Amino acid sequence: MTFHQLSPTETIQVLNTNPSSGLNAQQVQEKLSQFGENKLKEKKKKSFFQRFLAQFKDVMILILLAAAAVSFAIACVEGEPKEFFEPVLILLIVVLNAIMGVMQESKAEKALDALKNLSAPHARVIRDGQEAVIDASQLVPGDIIRLEAGDFIPADSRLLRSVSLKCEESALTGESVPSEKDAQVVVPENAPLGDRSNMVFSGCSVTYGTAVAVVTATGMDTEMGRIANLLDSETDSQTPLQKKLAQLGKYLGILALVACCIIFVVGLANGIPPLEIFMTAVSLAVSAIPEGLPAIVTVVLSIGVQRMVQKNALIRRLPAVETLGSASVICSDKTGTLTQNRMTLVKAYVDGQDAPEAIGTQNSDPVRTLLRYASLCCDGTVVFHDGQEQHIGDPTETAIVLAAHKNGMPKEGLDKQYPRLAELPFDSDRKLMTTVHQIDGKYTVIVKGAFDMMAPRCVAGNLESARNMVDTMSSDALRVLAIAYKEIDALPENPTSENLECGLTFMGLVGMIDPPRPEVKDAVDVCRMAGIKPVMITGDHVVTAAAIARELGILQPGDKAITGSELDAMTDGQLDREVEHISVYARVSPENKIRIVKAWQRKGQVVSMTGDGVNDAPALKAADIGCAMGITGTDVAKGAADMTLTDDNFSTIVDAVREGRGIYANIRKVVGFLLGTNIGEVITVFTAMLLWHKTPLLSMQLLWINLVTDSMPAIALGMEAVESDIMEQKPRPKDEGIFAHGLGVRVFLQGVMFAVLSLIAFVSGERAVGSLAGGQTLAFMVLSLSQVVQAYNMRSEHSLFRIGLFSNHKLNWACLVSFLLVALVLFTPVRTAFGLVVLPGQSYLLGLGLSLVPVVVMELSKAFGLIKHQH
Repeated sequence: MTFHQLSPTETIQVLNTNPSSGLNAQQVQEKLSQFGENKLKEKKKKSFFQRFLAQFKDVMILILLAAAAVSFAIACVEGEPKEFFEPVLILLIVVLNAIMGVMQESKAEKALDALKNLSAPHARVIRDGQEAVIDASQLVPGDIIRLEAGDFIPADSRLLRSVSLKCEESALTGESVPSEKDAQVVVPENAPLGDRSNMVFSGCSVTYGTAVAVVTATGMDTEMGRIANLLDSETDSQTPLQKKLAQLGKYLGILALVACCIIFVVGLANGIPPLEIFMTAVSLAVSAIPEGLPAIVTVVLSIGVQRMVQKNALIRRLPAVETLGSASVICSDKTGTLTQNRMTLVKAYVDGQDAPEAIGTQNSDPVRTLLRYASLCCDGTVVFHDGQEQHIGDPTETAIVLAAHKNGMPKEGLDKQYPRLAELPFDSDRKLMTTVHQIDGKYTVIVKGAFDMMAPRCVAGNLESARNMVDTMSSDALRVLAIAYKEIDALPENPTSENLECGLTFMGLVGMIDPPRPEVKDAVDVCRMAGIKPVMITGDHVVTAAAIARELGILQPGDKAITGSELDAMTDGQLDREVEHISVYARVSPENKIRIVKAWQRKGQVVSMTGDGVNDAPALKAADIGCAMGITGTDVAKGAADMTLTDDNFSTIVDAVREGRGIYANIRKVVGFLLGTNIGEVITVFTAMLLWHKTPLLSMQLLWINLVTDSMPAIALGMEAVESDIMEQKPRPKDEGIFAHGLGVRVFLQGVMFAVLSLIAFVSGERAVGSLAGGQTLAFMVLSLSQVVQAYNMRSEHSLFRIGLFSNHKLNWACLVSFLLVALVLFTPVRTAFGLVVLPGQSYLLGLGLSLVPVVVMELSKAFGLIKHQH
């Protein structure tokens, strides 16, 4: 039922209630049974055990578990205790990986909890003819409630009576100015939320006036409940990185299984015992799986998160770091995100002047007089605590009061010097407010309000010039108020509009705006340089939104600014055709915001949505990455977002994008490094098995290389400094693979290089010692150390000597530790557990020489342009 299109009397009839006595106890119980409590439903959260089990869905982990099972079965058959070391090691690694995954996962969704907390805890209700304060959760449709300034609105309600009522609805509609309400207005059925002036909404607050209203919707049926439903229906989609790693895991799994099948067939054909073939198959499976990759990528992302915290960006979900780096569209709410969410007086025009004067701290005497009179005719105040401003009351009034204060005229001082003797409060019919003061011994009437309502009441002043000035200031998106005055001989006994608001002298105009954040324009410029399209989405009026967007550089020549109603009239096909040319959306609903986000996503773009209000939450969740404001943002927005900007600074997004791009580049380096080594291991084991029917590396040795030797250099590689020109590059396409720009080919060729070096070492070691273990020992040494060396090669596509050979100090320490761990296994009794033996001195020197070959090969590749730096 759309109650805003009904009159108060019709609403009362539909809801079967009484405006003076309210519902009786029996009706309340019936309606509680029918509609339930006035609460928002909560989504059931996953238990720790469910989250732990979810970690085992990864293909790479499943293959490792299969390898552990085969290894365990072989150990049982052979019956030797040391054979159980291998399956236990694999299982330990898998369990540790799962625990780490659970720990790194985002905390349980807080969006619905935050929405629930926004609901008012108490309500003043009339039941059985008596007024009472009850728990807001007990309200039902048909309840009669009383509201006054400062109250939170406990449920969606239709106004029955209102006196000068204004409600703060910016969190729900995006309006930076409180909405004027009027019980007697009947609004069209299709009116947007911000224009339903006869309704008040749950979770918003009353800033001015009083009202009596009838509850029309409670709990999940309210506008806020509808947003909770939207949040509930928007599922978390995987980020590009998660999809790419999942895809990679599947490919590697298939590769391992195919290789195992070939080895099995070849082994049986050559009469090798099945147990031995199974052991080789386990080795092959282990070598194909980069066990440490998911954990290392998580660690690299965690490091990125810590860097971002230092730059005022708080990440809630780890993969969001990478997604932000690939963002190609930033949809931003206007109020509180691009603007300061505070009305500010910027211009004043005094009757008789040629042009308005900018507001500062030392304005001209005529403007100071105008500000003094305007401030006297205000109820709002500005309080200062430890240098912090606190605005109390209507934002348009506090803007005037602050401007007067900055000119050395504090409100409390003015009120003492020129005491208020009478007043006529603002109401939406007159659109005027009037006060009477004693100024210089005379009774002075000051009137403040809309120029159109003021002009007919003025008998002095150049009204034609003033009218032109109002048009000029309004076109600059300023909210304009007129000030007029007159002197009277005596105070009327009964002050009315008729005896006070007439025969006025026009004094001047004040223009105010919710100003753009000063740093946003530069941030928008950087976005454009980085190939990112900024889009403004707001609940405010289209003229205001377009003016702000034009000033910030968001609305470019040829771009369009449209309203939510125009958007509703478009089909999805029309929106898809137009979306790239629309830079401003005004007067939009929460559903509109999701529709805009999804239209961009259908274009293959990675969409970031910034916002601070309740109304932004569903779109924050639907977007590839949602950014909430930390200071002005509601708990709802923060709960739905992937990232919170702790300083509410739009330019922080630019830093976050830069960091995100750098982290993605580093993850590519890490993936390239780890997979190059894995491919080298697969080719080594596969080739040796085909040529000599021997296993050059045992699965335990491969696990040690993959998880111990490689892990620390890989993490340090992920901490490489961000390239200086990264914000001059275009965003990556959404469907671009992690191996784009030749990385896949390079990884394969590097794998071939490792395999050739390892096979040379295997043959040399076997000949030098005269046993299979000797070959395995030298192959293990070369494969381990050459991979440590390769970590340096992967730092950049530029020459190592250009960027500084040892400039990544963390990598230096990581490689030193890895070198010592290899030495521990090679030169201490620990080698026995890994099936290694002592080698002759010449073999160790040969191994060291072979390990340094990758530096020469990679530097020559970079020098001859085989590896090109991407721009």
